Amino acid sequence: MVEVFVEVCREDAILPVYANPGDAGMDVFAAEEVIIAPGETVIVPTGLKLAIPEGYEIQVRPRSGLSLKTPIRIPNSPGTIDSGYRDELGIIVSNNSDRNVCEPGRTPFTLEEKGNRQGTYIVRKGDRIAQIVLQAVPKMVFTKVLSVKAVGNDRGGGFGSTGVK
Repeated sequence: MVEVFVEVCREDAILPVYANPGDAGMDVFAAEEVIIAPGETVIVPTGLKLAIPEGYEIQVRPRSGLSLKTPIRIPNSPGTIDSGYRDELGIIVSNNSDRNVCEPGRTPFTLEEKGNRQGTYIVRKGDRIAQIVLQAVPKMVFTKVLSVKAVGNDRGGGFGSTGVK
């Protein structure tokens, strides 16, 4: 276990939790309601400030169910939260909808309330919006060589080349 200190900076913010034993990611919760119009990208606040130990990062990843059942996406996935970052954790969220889509049981805003744009998505306070994974980050050092092909395995190619015959 690695201890990560957390400061709750918004009233009623929810600490991240593992949904099941053995899960790699902890669910992260929205600290306020955020309305996301189709094609819009916003930051959803979590109400948490983290003190990540040096030598680690926290990766922000989408929740698979949210990606499957809604137009909501985490566009910079995995996002990196560096150990030196001490401001509030915000989750970058995009609404890829071009039609009126909402989670089951949710009511989208009326057309008049969002300037006649269908497909508005509402993130409610307390919604599980993403997951975070703690990851060790070893430091790299670069050594200049005349040819990288002479060092280690040269599999060559890239961008789909392993599937070409």
